[in-house]
Amino acid sequence: MRSPTSEPPGRPFAASLRTRLTLWNTAVVLVMTVVTLLAVRFVAKSTLYRESDANLGDDLERIVSDLHDLLPDREAVIGSLRRMAESHAERGWFMHLLTSDGATVWKSDNCPEAVAALPPSALDRASTVVQVGPLRYVRQAIRMPEGHDYHVRVGMHTGALDARLAGLMRLLVPLGLTLSLLTPLAGAWLAGRATRPVADIVRTAERLEPTRLTDRLPVRGTGDELDRMSRTINGLLDRVADLVERQERFVADAAHELRGPLTAVQSTIEVAMARDASPEEYRETLDDVLVATRQLGRVANDLLLLAECQGRPADTGPCDLVAAARQALAMFMGVGEERGIVMAFTGPPHVEVATTAADVRRLVANLLDNAVRFTPAGGRIEIRIEPEPAASTATLSVADTGVGIPAGDLVHAFERFSKGDPSHSHAADRRSGGLGLAICKALVEAAGGSITIASRPGAGTRVAATFPLAPPDRRVGPPHPLSSHAWHEHELTSGPTG
Repeated sequence: MRSPTSEPPGRPFAASLRTRLTLWNTAVVLVMTVVTLLAVRFVAKSTLYRESDANLGDDLERIVSDLHDLLPDREAVIGSLRRMAESHAERGWFMHLLTSDGATVWKSDNCPEAVAALPPSALDRASTVVQVGPLRYVRQAIRMPEGHDYHVRVGMHTGALDARLAGLMRLLVPLGLTLSLLTPLAGAWLAGRATRPVADIVRTAERLEPTRLTDRLPVRGTGDELDRMSRTINGLLDRVADLVERQERFVADAAHELRGPLTAVQSTIEVAMARDASPEEYRETLDDVLVATRQLGRVANDLLLLAECQGRPADTGPCDLVAAARQALAMFMGVGEERGIVMAFTGPPHVEVATTAADVRRLVANLLDNAVRFTPAGGRIEIRIEPEPAASTATLSVADTGVGIPAGDLVHAFERFSKGDPSHSHAADRRSGGLGLAICKALVEAAGGSITIASRPGAGTRVAATFPLAPPDRRVGPPHPLSSHAWHEHELTSGPTG
């Protein structure tokens, strides 16, 4: 079996991340080594030549000083030059004194003909450095008071400088070659350490299966980018595992909810077909089948609605939250009167939020359906809309004075097919097989909002959905002329008649 970190069949070795890092590291080090050696050679050569030019300049100044002091006594001048040449003989320096018309006054024995044959330059008191092949010298024109002008040259052969430079390079080049040979080994070791966490990630990813999502990447605790990547992928795996677990539970619960009505339909039809019955009995059988199929239809519709909410892009509306909520409330007014429940609406005249009117009506209808079923006669259900301009949100809440939800069931209230004690809990949302509050949560979150629930057994329940306000450039204005009144004064109530 192939190792997770080995090369796949047919893939070139150079495609390995470790190999590429090693090659890049080697190439960079080689280039830097060559550039460094060239830079060292250039700096060393410049330094040697600059120091030599400075020494030649010092000797030239001494000769100029002697000329001013000893002339017109040429013999004295020649004697001084000879003594200076002898003292510099081991350095290979040479000297040449000539008149302005090119006649040689004196030159050292080692003065090259290539220099001695050169004509004097223009009379200039500034010293000038001249390079003639391997010969380098400093020259200067000297003006004398009596009108006799001279030209002085002090120079050397650059072979000695080049030899010193070559000796320095003979020391540095082997070091550079050694570094170049060790670089691939060091690069491979460093690349191996750098890519080992990546190999662990690949190894873990290859082991992952939908039925086993407990494996996690190791976190070394270094705090570097690879640790951050491991933590990020671990967080993703946690979310995937949670999603898979919830999906498996959802499928199992959905199958259970669908199996009940299907079994009832099947058994009812089988019993009806197994015996002869009167038309009235067949009608009762068909009524039972119709009730079961309606329940199946509600479950299917709610499942489709959940899938639509989770798969569609967010619709930013705008929508008049007040108008949509009042429309949904109007559909439940008759139910409230029939059951003796006071139903009230409190809110501003107009609030535009970033969602659709259809979603708001579905949300309010689901919340009111739960509230009506778990609120006894004489109770109260109130819809309240509270804009929060500072937070750019608006909150729609549905509160009732019903039986409430125990704390143990409250934490699971928005889960699909959540099951609590049906005698006292909204969490036992048996309409549509326990999908009512899950649909509410999906509708609100699809609009970019949030939903919360608070409840006390025997005291009632309050569900609050917060929506983002519609952007100002997309608002269409109030649909009804109520803006002249304070928002909290507009309360629509209904209760039992008679």
